[in-house]
Amino acid sequence: MPFEIVRNDITKMRVDAIVNAANASLLGGGGVDGAIHRAAGPQLLAECRTLDGCETGQAKITKGYRLPARYVIHTVGPIWRGGHAGERELLTSCYRNSLDLADKYGCESVAFPLISAGIYGYPGDEAMNVAVGVVSEFLMTHDMMVYLVVFGSSAFMAGKKLFRDIQQYIDDVYVEAQESYDESRRVQRLRQLENLPLSAPKSFDAAEEDFSSDALCEETFAAPCAEMDAEIAPSGSFRTELEDRLKHTDEGFSNALTRLIDKKGLTDVQCYKRANVDRKLFSKIRSNPEYRPSKPTVVAFAVALELSLDETEDFMRKAGFALTHSSKFDIIVEFFINHGNYNVFEINEALFQYDMPLLGSGMN
Repeated sequence: MPFEIVRNDITKMRVDAIVNAANASLLGGGGVDGAIHRAAGPQLLAECRTLDGCETGQAKITKGYRLPARYVIHTVGPIWRGGHAGERELLTSCYRNSLDLADKYGCESVAFPLISAGIYGYPGDEAMNVAVGVVSEFLMTHDMMVYLVVFGSSAFMAGKKLFRDIQQYIDDVYVEAQESYDESRRVQRLRQLENLPLSAPKSFDAAEEDFSSDALCEETFAAPCAEMDAEIAPSGSFRTELEDRLKHTDEGFSNALTRLIDKKGLTDVQCYKRANVDRKLFSKIRSNPEYRPSKPTVVAFAVALELSLDETEDFMRKAGFALTHSSKFDIIVEFFINHGNYNVFEINEALFQYDMPLLGSGMN
């Protein structure tokens, strides 16, 4: 099952287990710890008194009591001391031990807070890196729905160099796309106005509205594109590529996915796990050639298959989608593909920062 970052109150998550960022006594405290104890009621504290505390990096489990979750997994994160006191190793142990406990108790879904990123002072972007790394590694060999619950703003992620690079790329592409769009609109309107009859049956405003329609845009630009295509004479490797494309012209998305999995030498399990896609959804896509998945799901498979940008666009057309520079989602995906970064969880971290749909996860 997939991994998803969400904004929510962890005490309201309807999952098998939620993880409590507890202190060593396990007797309640501030932040997430206090909120979970208040929501669960006094019975949680009573059970915690029997556990004799918990060491940093370890985890213990109790019932959920008044919480929507069946269990609470209590883990003690490290206090940040500059990064040279084994903090990363201890934080990694928190996530691993919590996931192992959830698996041991048969949990199919678990929700984590960002452990140690609050009053314990662990830098938010580094805490996120640890969480994403451990969870993604665990999910490669386990079937479990894992949520990372971020309460409120995720502004701490904006400090990472990666996000600064993405923002610069978005800004550059938006400016370029807008300038291109404005110029094409200007040329289009001038050409059409030159061809207006002297006694136009419509008002100027009505005619202008027609000139900006999508149908007219397609008509205006289709002819030059057709002429350019006609000038290309296929030869050599280009001829082979063209023949291969023509062979798969009527290929549906499901068949294309199957073909590319085989071509890349992947197993089905490797593919849907790399895509962060639920096993049941993958089976539905494979068994129903007419099934049309969502755009984030299609992109997730393109990432899992490590397709180039051209290959991604061709693959997306099989499901009726395309990449465009008018969408931040598309620009972010393009950024990662152009940089050869096919880590779906890192891409989702960026998409989450910009409030975009995540790849795979709970999408159809």
